[in-house]
Amino acid sequence: MINKALFLFFIVFVIGEKVMAQFDTRGTDYKLVWQDEFYVNGQVNADKWSFENGFVRNNELQWYQQPNAIVEDGRLVITGRREQVKNTKFDAESTDWRRNREFAEYTSSSINTRGKYEFQYGIMEVRAKIDTALGMWPAIWTLGITKPWPSNGEIDVMEFYRVKGEATILANAAWADEGQYNAKWDDAKIPLKNFLQKDPEWPSKFHLWRMEWTEDSIKLFLDDELLNEIDLARTVNPDGFNPFHQPHYILLNLAIGGNNGGDPAFSDFPSEYVVDYVRVYQK
Repeated sequence: MINKALFLFFIVFVIGEKVMAQFDTRGTDYKLVWQDEFYVNGQVNADKWSFENGFVRNNELQWYQQPNAIVEDGRLVITGRREQVKNTKFDAESTDWRRNREFAEYTSSSINTRGKYEFQYGIMEVRAKIDTALGMWPAIWTLGITKPWPSNGEIDVMEFYRVKGEATILANAAWADEGQYNAKWDDAKIPLKNFLQKDPEWPSKFHLWRMEWTEDSIKLFLDDELLNEIDLARTVNPDGFNPFHQPHYILLNLAIGGNNGGDPAFSDFPSEYVVDYVRVYQK
């Protein structure tokens, strides 16, 4: 009887914490339309999320694989590990970095909602805790469903990595510039020390990232502080297409090293990127 009471208390506490932290829809026309609360322990919900596999982008060091993302205790846990795995696409003669590395020395996970959930305009909230060690590159982001990158548009609700050696929180959007694969960026780069001065325990706590996306603008917040506001009148590709006037899908990943992540050689592993929930509201 005591154990049952304690269990019920725990469930009420966890659910209550999530409810109290959510976007307040009172006085607005917004309604919760999609969510993952990560209540069911075990595998990530395959009806909502898909996995990336192998080496993917940015010369990153990790091999993306499904086992590194699990749900436990009401949260998604993406774990970065220092471990060697064989590159199943290895080709010593290839000039593609994804193929000419025989092994990966790190593993992690990247999940996305492509083909399972996409949305255009609204409010997205993600409550998460990130590892700020050197080499870690966690992200909350979206990509448009049509055209190749960057013509499809990218919204970085959150990125964390080193900028000129300094630990930095980023809030960005990217779209196409002249020339194939050239991007224009509207980015905000806030040194982590700004947050540490307010709260030295910042890295050990959960934080709330929010995107408010309308036909006119994208606003990116961290714990209710506006980090960046992107004017969508400016985000037009050279062909006249605006990639932020189309549906986007959601990505959550923990990259390691690569073009921006930094050298993880002396960082402690395993590294955990923990997500409490993902919620989308629309009118």
